[in-house]
Amino acid sequence: MPPVELTWGAATAVGQREDNQDRHLAAPPVFAVADGMGGHVGGAAAAEAVVEALRSLTGSETTTVEAIRLALQRADGEIRAFQGPDKAGAGTTVAGVALVDEGAGPQWAVFHVGDSRVYRWHGGQLELVTRDHSVVQELIDAGYISDQSAATHPQRHIITRALGVGPRPEADVVLLPVVPGERLLACSDGLTGELTDDRIAAIMSLDGAPEEAATSLVDNADTNGARDNATVVVVYATGP
Repeated sequence: MPPVELTWGAATAVGQREDNQDRHLAAPPVFAVADGMGGHVGGAAAAEAVVEALRSLTGSETTTVEAIRLALQRADGEIRAFQGPDKAGAGTTVAGVALVDEGAGPQWAVFHVGDSRVYRWHGGQLELVTRDHSVVQELIDAGYISDQSAATHPQRHIITRALGVGPRPEADVVLLPVVPGERLLACSDGLTGELTDDRIAAIMSLDGAPEEAATSLVDNADTNGARDNATVVVVYATGP
């Protein structure tokens, strides 16, 4: 596989919440964000469980789509097995990217469950790579509401898929070629609930290190009053 040089950065903020139930992983070849829910203890533990499951895939140049799916399934089972009233109803979303080699050269496996997102910035354009597993997204897809009204819809926080709760979820996974100069962003909905895609694009386009971009994104969300935890992982790819 041709060499791919990656640089990355991550940042998180509590926002107006009492504690931070988000967790993130930035360890090649996996970069991910998990947004826990279901109480202070349970939400954090659920997010931690999925991050630790994905951490088992790190330490080598690439992983596989099958390994990602198995790690997420394992985390789902661990969360469902939580004991104690403080962990009842615990669950988590997850979104991220991982370098894989499925026989066609280096590719990104973009994976997600829930409404945490992955964006790709390249050629001056920001693209939302994932599609939220949420009631609002289903209403948009069915033509009942517009993208513009989604941000204020009363059901905007209701998700239809999560690890640890509800029907056992299947992660959506798409493969994208690694493109020199591209920038990838994985984020919890605490970021996208405060910043428009245009604002995210403006920050992702700035010169500087990925750590600076990550910090700027979270700081902007915090300045806007961040009602939720906001967590991001930013990855820059440069090719051979």
